[in-house]
Amino acid sequence: MQTITGKTQLLGVIGHPISHSLSPVMHNAVLRHLDLDYRYVAFDIAPENLQMAIAGLGVSGVKGLNVTIPHKQAVMPLLTAMTETANQVGAVNTLWKGPNGWQGTNTDVEGFIAPLKALGHHWRRTMPVILGNGGAARAVVVGLAQLGCPEIAVVGRNLEKLADFHQSWQGSTLKSQVVIHPWGNLPTLLPHTQLLVNTTPLGMAPNADQSPVDEVLMGQVNKTAIAYDLIYTPRPTQFLKLAQRQGLKTIDGLEMLVQQGAAALKIWLEQEVPAEIMRQALLDHLEQA
Repeated sequence: MQTITGKTQLLGVIGHPISHSLSPVMHNAVLRHLDLDYRYVAFDIAPENLQMAIAGLGVSGVKGLNVTIPHKQAVMPLLTAMTETANQVGAVNTLWKGPNGWQGTNTDVEGFIAPLKALGHHWRRTMPVILGNGGAARAVVVGLAQLGCPEIAVVGRNLEKLADFHQSWQGSTLKSQVVIHPWGNLPTLLPHTQLLVNTTPLGMAPNADQSPVDEVLMGQVNKTAIAYDLIYTPRPTQFLKLAQRQGLKTIDGLEMLVQQGAAALKIWLEQEVPAEIMRQALLDHLEQA
């Protein structure tokens, strides 16, 4: 156990609730590995205290912060600058101290696309299908646009929310076309997609036996496609189990969690970070849980 001194620097994550966060597990593992005098802690900040907390953490010498639910959008007006990626997503998850206060970006985008980039596919020929149209779907859309997907299909059940989601991209700097579809269009879309992404919470505890698509729909997916679930526990989710039965390549949310964390640490530490240390720390933790 490393000793905490007056020189120890602090990093952290803010959210509400926050006790379930795995970020301290993976961040502190890699900070120990790099033998750096840093600690990463979780701060439970209620929404009504956000402005005061951001100001207080800023003047107390905290070097960097991750931001999770429910603060990813609410924190934006409190920042002095944001990256284009954060503006496109409409949410931030990583803060660092600039000359005039906190600045922000969204490393969820980098975390999402990291395992896809590693595959070396020609994404400019891909028409991905995204299940869900919430906040997580926004980061996925921006990531897929960065990969060069010309058209991105977003499927949802609530037509009014779908329309709002589509409208929110009008006038953005996004170079991809976002096309919305009602849930009933899935049988038409699935045979032609090369990437099916679940951004819904279906399959997460306590509903671990659920999947946004059933076995019949999964059977209609192109057999060369990739099924990607943003959920990282249970592993695998019911969605990915169905995909595996069809012989599809699968990716779960653990890698996105690792890669977005590594991207944040790279900003704060200004050096490369061994993501494999973070990944193994999470796997060990989840195995013991």
